[in-house]
Amino acid sequence: MSAKVGDVIRVIEEFAPLSIQEKWDNSGLCVGSPDDEAGSVLLALDCTPELVDEAVECGADMIVTHHPLIFSGLKKISPDDPVGEAVIKAVKAGIAVYAAHTSADKVLAGVSGAMAARLGLEDVVPLEDDGCGHGLGAVGNLPAPITAEEAVALVKDRFRLKALRASRPVEGQISRVAVCGGSGGSLAGAAEASGAQLYLSGDISYHNFFTKKGFMIMDIGHYESEIEIVDILFSLIRKNFPTFAVRITQNIYSNPIFYY
Repeated sequence: MSAKVGDVIRVIEEFAPLSIQEKWDNSGLCVGSPDDEAGSVLLALDCTPELVDEAVECGADMIVTHHPLIFSGLKKISPDDPVGEAVIKAVKAGIAVYAAHTSADKVLAGVSGAMAARLGLEDVVPLEDDGCGHGLGAVGNLPAPITAEEAVALVKDRFRLKALRASRPVEGQISRVAVCGGSGGSLAGAAEASGAQLYLSGDISYHNFFTKKGFMIMDIGHYESEIEIVDILFSLIRKNFPTFAVRITQNIYSNPIFYY
């Protein structure tokens, strides 16, 4: 049994409304039409040329990712560019490409909420609430206070990290933690203002690590902070379309950053 691309989109947008995405974002249908047939969906964090090849091989009609394939304006579509190559391959194969980016960041059951759940945070609320219960980031309380050293161990364990970057450890206990998936340096001030002693995110710049006394930042990596959204979207689509062939990419590790 197949449905339309628009049917899949409606399910995703009931979870993560397109209307709440950031103004600079490009969530939504990047390639294809809502009227296209969809009986098989492939999910990943990033839409790469290799992912489109995989979609062709497994017979997927639609690709759903977190990061948009087309993020900024394209002046040309060329196979010499990874984005252009992926667009060309998707169009040739008739594969629709959809992205739930900041729309999935700003719902509490999305990216940042998943980070908070991994840490076991309680009483979780959006870090930057838009007044409607949505917003970037999340903040909550640990079940019991821990030291900075214990926090490092906890974060590395829960996010399966070999390493992380951190500011100077706070003295005393950490009881309140703020998180933001992806690139969250701009929310460091909001995290501190929320009463959190610890803030977890990715892509933290050098100067953000000069923190005030009693406040600590950890950079766990952009990819590492967001990857769980793939499982969330997979479960959402699988639940609503039980007859679909819904797959997570076999090459799930698409992190362009290599650690040595």
